[in-house]
Amino acid sequence: MRVISLVPSVTETLAAWGADPIACTRFCERPDLEHVGGTKNPNIEAIAELRPDLVVADREENRKEDHDALIARGIEVEALHIASLDHVVPELARLASRVGVGWLPEPLPERSELPPLRRPGGGGGGEQPVRVFVPIWRRPYMTVGAATYGVSLLEYCGVQVAFADRAEPYPTLSEEDLRSEPIDLVLAPTEPYEWHRRNLDELDAYGPVHLIDGQDLFWWGTRTPAAVRRVANGIARALGVPAPSANPAGEARASAQ
Repeated sequence: MRVISLVPSVTETLAAWGADPIACTRFCERPDLEHVGGTKNPNIEAIAELRPDLVVADREENRKEDHDALIARGIEVEALHIASLDHVVPELARLASRVGVGWLPEPLPERSELPPLRRPGGGGGGEQPVRVFVPIWRRPYMTVGAATYGVSLLEYCGVQVAFADRAEPYPTLSEEDLRSEPIDLVLAPTEPYEWHRRNLDELDAYGPVHLIDGQDLFWWGTRTPAAVRRVANGIARALGVPAPSANPAGEARASAQ
């Protein structure tokens, strides 16, 4: 099939399936493929000229008006929607069916295989999960809220996410919000805002800071099972928490990744 991907996660997943798209966005990190604009501003004319059999979009990543413009051109569009770990397998299964790929999902690591992410200090079974703050933008600060894939992944790892009780998916925060929220660890992702070590000092006011791979946190797809493990282990290293002894199945999956 002639598939165009407007979603970095989809581009990566199709490549893992051996079904590279014919074009993608400039954010997909595939300089070898033709680019058709960005995720929020795809070039509809360029897409139409490529005569794709299918364009893959995502309700979270792409705009409805671009989806509608493609449909109006008579172009087939598959719009995925992944706002939770629970959505990954059924949505990828739907995508695999559309592009004619035989795909068997890899299971997530068992929770017992992940490090126990508890607040440092004290002991006993009464310890509480670590509470993290994830700044995805600055000036103003924004974070991940309810019903987002990133929050779902972090909660599966065993942490609580500050501001995840907000109704909006990406709430804007005031200084008062940040000062009033208990935060054990600040997870500064490398995207969508590209936090660098040189500008992490400003986050120290809210808690110890750990730089985390934004793709592992926000790119869903074939990377998800390994990303869960990497995120959990990265948080454990930041907290000085030892990793649990892996069971044989966990060790086999880890070595395969």
